[in-house]
Amino acid sequence: MPQLTDFLPTTKKEMQLLGWDVADVILFSGDAYIDHPSFGAAVIGRVLQSKGYRVAIVPQPDWHGDYRDFKKLGRPRLFFGISPGCMDSMVNKYTANKRLRSEDAYSPDGRHDCRPEYPTVVYTKILKELYPDVPVILGGIEASLRRLTHYDYWQDRLRRCILCDSGADLLSYGMGEKTIVRIAEEIEAGKNVNELRELPQTVFLARKESIPNGINDDDIVLHSHEECLRNKKAEAENYMHIEEESNKMHAQRLIQKVGNVYAVVNPPYPPMTTEELDASFDLPYTRLPHPKYNNKRIPAYEMIKHSVNLHRGCFGGCAFCTISAHQGKFVVCRSKESIMKEVKEVVKLPDFKGYLSDLGGPSANMYGMKGRNQKACEKCKRPSCINPSVCPNLNTDHSQLLNIYHAVDALPQVKKSFIGSGVRYDLLLHKSKDEKTNESTRQYTHELICKHVSGRLKVAPEHTSDEVLRLMRKPSFKLFDQFKRVFDKINREENMRQQLIPYFISSHPGCREEHMAELAVLTKRLDFHLEQVQDFTPTPMTIATETWYTGYDPYTLEPVFSAKTPREKLAQRQFFFWYKPGERKNIEKELRRIGRPDLIKELYAKRR
Repeated sequence: MPQLTDFLPTTKKEMQLLGWDVADVILFSGDAYIDHPSFGAAVIGRVLQSKGYRVAIVPQPDWHGDYRDFKKLGRPRLFFGISPGCMDSMVNKYTANKRLRSEDAYSPDGRHDCRPEYPTVVYTKILKELYPDVPVILGGIEASLRRLTHYDYWQDRLRRCILCDSGADLLSYGMGEKTIVRIAEEIEAGKNVNELRELPQTVFLARKESIPNGINDDDIVLHSHEECLRNKKAEAENYMHIEEESNKMHAQRLIQKVGNVYAVVNPPYPPMTTEELDASFDLPYTRLPHPKYNNKRIPAYEMIKHSVNLHRGCFGGCAFCTISAHQGKFVVCRSKESIMKEVKEVVKLPDFKGYLSDLGGPSANMYGMKGRNQKACEKCKRPSCINPSVCPNLNTDHSQLLNIYHAVDALPQVKKSFIGSGVRYDLLLHKSKDEKTNESTRQYTHELICKHVSGRLKVAPEHTSDEVLRLMRKPSFKLFDQFKRVFDKINREENMRQQLIPYFISSHPGCREEHMAELAVLTKRLDFHLEQVQDFTPTPMTIATETWYTGYDPYTLEPVFSAKTPREKLAQRQFFFWYKPGERKNIEKELRRIGRPDLIKELYAKRR
């Protein structure tokens, strides 16, 4: 078993055990400290450690009273880093109905009192009060997805770049391994944090005269924060540019005026190489929660402890998803050697019983996929490589992924490996011009269903209406119907009785009650009683959120309806549960009100 000194230190005593008087960098995390490559604070800490820096971490500090948790490790030699958590704090805490979630998945025993709302802002303000001269660097999901003017659903208002509200010195957005090392190196070399204004993948605030090279023709100047407050169409228009630059191989600098300063978003680094990604995953993680959590359950850790992440990035471009805004659309894959090394670590865990819960990624079956002609990819601005149709330049061969599955399943300690991440069935149905690619896809589909499903395969059609699916950037529901036939056929041939579990969303921009009524009818025809459903939650920096708030499609600036009031949302959501006796009266009443009584017979006609 790992020793206490195998973890990043969390107390002064642990620092002394390592022979340290002072840390170079102190990270404050909104999550419990789990020393695992799925948790951002651990990754950033281990990456800095690998470069020779002394890194300590204060997980979930008490922000009340005398701030003792913020003082206990003293002043770092270089800077404080804020890692607010693996999820936006408000998404983590509240449902789409703004009700408290049943538990905080990233806290011991699922407790709700371990972090404040908006920890990025709360932690920074405390540190600036205690140590005004020490640089504070922001990172993680919450800061990354609030790097420019954004709609905050929980406060129902536009908020400024989070640097303005927190008072931090610099923001590292996206997956931050390269950025944080550069920041440490520059400050180590004697540079003031306010001089770090040309680092890729960072955001800073500056007066106009202090912007490096001035505002020039190569920059994209967004509508100011104040203009967005006055004009929702300006806010929508901004997000076309923000999304495009998040997904380009060679992005432009984004500049937005906020009050009397400018928020400047430097272009991101190019996608990591396989070697660079391997180096991050191959660091000496213990893969365990810190010993301070002895006998406490951390739900998020329980979910991923026997899983392995194969790649980063997602080219799906779903309008409601934050992955591309944080990780980008270009998929970067780990090598087979790195993956197998991690699997061999997982099987050594004392509670491993032979079952890997997931060999996955943001989308499980994008491993190894990229453009055949990379020069075309370097000029591409499309937010999705597969919507509205699969890009002809995209190589959809599944053989590299099958190779990984076969190697993992050949290990004697592995009884079965499951694919718990979402699978893009539109990739499984795509017909390539290359027959070898098509054969690999057929083989993948068969092996997925026969060998890697735990009785239920979860997929995400999200809706049945082509109008809504277009705004979601999801394929036609006809493809789901087609995939279901493939799934059922393989089950019959192999004498299996597995279930296909579809995910659906209500109240997405563009969705009206009649769309939900039609969804109920279509899913009933397919004999589904829906379980995996959710109400659309507007989360910072997605195209769907900005459409929902502004009422405009950011790419066309055409008006889009969204259900916003609790009554409108409930009216849509009830159609998921048409089969529950208690819902029938209200559904029939609603169908008559919207002029669709014809659907009552469809839903409630007795079967012969």
